[in-house]
Amino acid sequence: MKPSLNAICESFIAARDTIKNDFMWDNHYIIHVCAANLVSKNMAADSEKMAECKKLVNDKTGVFSNFRGNVKLPVITYLATSENPVEKMEKAKQIYGVMKNYFFGSEYLAYVSLLLTDMIELDRVDKIAERSMRIYDLMRKEHPFLTGTEDSIFAALLAFSEKSDEQLVEEMERVYNYFKKKFGSNAVQSVSHVLALTDGDSDAKCKRVEFLWDSLKNAGRKYSKYFEVAALAAFALNEFDLSEAVDDILEVDKFLETQKGYGAFSIDKTTRLMHAVMLVSADYSENSVTGTTAVATTLAMVAAQQAAMCAVIAASSASTAAASSSN
Repeated sequence: MKPSLNAICESFIAARDTIKNDFMWDNHYIIHVCAANLVSKNMAADSEKMAECKKLVNDKTGVFSNFRGNVKLPVITYLATSENPVEKMEKAKQIYGVMKNYFFGSEYLAYVSLLLTDMIELDRVDKIAERSMRIYDLMRKEHPFLTGTEDSIFAALLAFSEKSDEQLVEEMERVYNYFKKKFGSNAVQSVSHVLALTDGDSDAKCKRVEFLWDSLKNAGRKYSKYFEVAALAAFALNEFDLSEAVDDILEVDKFLETQKGYGAFSIDKTTRLMHAVMLVSADYSENSVTGTTAVATTLAMVAAQQAAMCAVIAASSASTAAASSSN
């Protein structure tokens, strides 16, 4: 394994263990993605600062706030990467208040409001929120049964695109039609959002995703066909040699396989493979001189965060339904 990639893997395990120790009751899927998010920013998990940010979230939001629940640890982690968490939290709440004028309140909307603190000034939020809702409505018009609250994240990010709303939808549909038989409807919806966010020929971008997925499968590592595939799509946007990237992913996956927490009763093989993709993406970003790689890495982390939240929320809903049916 390359020295830089090995260092990232070691940093990831250290960050994961620190977060797990400090937030032992949080879901392990989200803990791992939060650790990867820190590593992608070349930061360690600072227990003291994360504790301060936890108190900040508790002090500045209500018990039933959408900044809590499954999204609370990602919010805390994101705040901990900031030099001024208090200012960022206040700005996120203001953005969320504007976004709620257009969307129903949700954990996803709260999280994207936090992401937007680094992307926009407050005087432009209403304009971006309005466009986000237009794009979301177009998504829902094309796929009414697939479009849900989780899509508000990418609708907001797509609102920054220089492409017209119509161009975005056209590209998303091209990607959707390319992959619908290979993956499955929900996964393809997320992949189409990710690939539409960047410039370039849509078929060429699709072929890169397909090459990575097929190569991993041929190597005996079956990548997910669900929400996690959006993280692979974001990774594919990087400017790299595809075969070399596959080798790096396989090496990291092999490393993670030996680590505590990746056994039969913890993180499954397909999720572990997504973690390998995130870590390789972080390594490529750190060693790249292009802005495209940094953008792709950010999208990969956002997609992975979304996948983790979707998995946890779906599991929570299934548990609630099972409990209700047994009563």
